[in-house]
Amino acid sequence: MPAVETTEIVNRISELAEKSALGTPIEIVEVQLRGAGKARLLRVYIDKPGGVTHGDCELISERLGKLLDEEDAVPGESYTLEVSSPGLERKLSRPRDFERVIGQKIRVTVRDAIEGQTRFEGKLTGFAEGTLEVETVPQHQVRVPLDQVQKANVKFEW
Repeated sequence: MPAVETTEIVNRISELAEKSALGTPIEIVEVQLRGAGKARLLRVYIDKPGGVTHGDCELISERLGKLLDEEDAVPGESYTLEVSSPGLERKLSRPRDFERVIGQKIRVTVRDAIEGQTRFEGKLTGFAEGTLEVETVPQHQVRVPLDQVQKANVKFEW
């Protein structure tokens, strides 16, 4: 399946996933479609304030599964639908992802060096106008433009 076609399918599935979460505090974080033929896996990551429960995954799986079947949104014979939490060290990519984790520790890799570094770890103290503010050491803020972020995730601390 060509990449453009897969992107269109994932975009349509994402719309249906958002629809399946209407009326709940559940947010659709990411939709992935992997594999081919009977080995295709449709993975949907969800989140909500306070964390995701098994019941949340079950609810979205049932609602989304019904919408996918009604609209025949996943072409082909079969696929496996998996709904789960993005985990403790969730990936961050969209502005709302960063807004949600202000005050938490994050790990960021940037495309071009900032202050001589391409990797930063610290507390996300702010996010405004497309720029992250990361406190890497006490009283030292590194400003990271969102368009420079190559990879970012929450850093869970035990």
